[in-house]
Amino acid sequence: MRRRNNIILEYGTYMLAFLVSYIASLAGLYYISGLILMLEALFLYVHWVRQTGSLVELRALFTLAWVGGQGIACLQLSKLQQEWQYITWLCFFLIYVGFGIGYEWGQKYGKTEEKELDKDDVQAKRLFLCIVGLAVLSVLCFTFEAVKVGFIPLFSDEPHAYSYFHVSGVHYFTISCILIPAITILYIKVSSVIGYRNRMILVITNVIAVAVPFLCVSRFQLLFAVGFAVVTYIMVNKKIRLRTMVILVVALIPIYVILTVFRHHDVIYLNGIFEMKYEKMPIFITQPYMYVANNFENFNCMVAQLAEHTWGIRMLFPAFALTGLKFVFPELIASPVYLTKPELTTLTMFYDAYYDFGIVGVFIFAALLGVVAKILVKVVKRSTNPVSYLFYGQLAIYLGLAFFTTWFSNPTTWFWLILTGMMYWFVGYDKKRDEEK
Repeated sequence: MRRRNNIILEYGTYMLAFLVSYIASLAGLYYISGLILMLEALFLYVHWVRQTGSLVELRALFTLAWVGGQGIACLQLSKLQQEWQYITWLCFFLIYVGFGIGYEWGQKYGKTEEKELDKDDVQAKRLFLCIVGLAVLSVLCFTFEAVKVGFIPLFSDEPHAYSYFHVSGVHYFTISCILIPAITILYIKVSSVIGYRNRMILVITNVIAVAVPFLCVSRFQLLFAVGFAVVTYIMVNKKIRLRTMVILVVALIPIYVILTVFRHHDVIYLNGIFEMKYEKMPIFITQPYMYVANNFENFNCMVAQLAEHTWGIRMLFPAFALTGLKFVFPELIASPVYLTKPELTTLTMFYDAYYDFGIVGVFIFAALLGVVAKILVKVVKRSTNPVSYLFYGQLAIYLGLAFFTTWFSNPTTWFWLILTGMMYWFVGYDKKRDEEK
């Protein structure tokens, strides 16, 4: 009964907030419309964090990103933004409800027994090998790409140099170094003793994990590496000091600004693209605002202009890319992308689901994500394999940035998941064999 009352509270308040926000938007009260959804997202995030005791609870992160991101978009601060189609509103509503239904599916209300990671020198040794292997592979592939394309993005005058810094099939390995900081945390957790030599190697490999995204001028990859490591740290240590999180954020700000400068994105350039209604809006507000809001606008743009669905072709792009079929049958990836502006290419996680299957597609996809998230929570709690936390950390990032891009239509996402699966087997193989005996 208590659980049922909680569900009524959680989704009842969301439905009410969504309805009021929709009415306010229709009435042109954009600030009220956005504020209601942002407050609702914050309320639900705090509610689920208090229930689970985890700052990175998957449903809480998705709520904060999806409902809160939608609220930010509802503020309508840019001239690029238009009134949303009613189908757009319906999709956004069904996505959140669908995720909740999937998460609750087969829910067992009793607590799952949670296992702590123990000190295990065998697992530690294998994790260390993964760290070194990823670092060496990343450096070799980065060097190969730099020689092949003839430049390093950090030292290029091109505004979008990173977009051209790709050698097909090789770049997946180049950027896999961003997994290293998270693996390092797991290594430290399960190691009984870490010698001076290994400490120095850890420092070098983690510098590589930061240096490669920096040289590529990829702010996202740098933020992903740090965010992934923070989520992993919270999961294995169960808590993190607020001061530590503040220090991490403050430390990233100058790096983010430096990378923006090296991408040749000055204030005039960015303001010209974002077309804010208030032309004197500070760029440190404008840029993050548009990186959230315009993704929802691109979804609405697609809803308004899409002539026909592609019935799975777009969501199967990772299979076409990883197998090389996209070069054999280029028509498979020929469908247009509907954007408010050519320079603003980021999308929401559910863009391709609607493109392929419409309203039904986004609802089913959201429900499946909810099911996977719930299963993964249980797997991590029961597993003694430290690499299981890497699966959780990646999904946490994807759900926490659900407004940003079509994660699961991205071959890099699946490459990392496959790579993580290989490390899961490699690190846990001995232990699994012992348990079976």
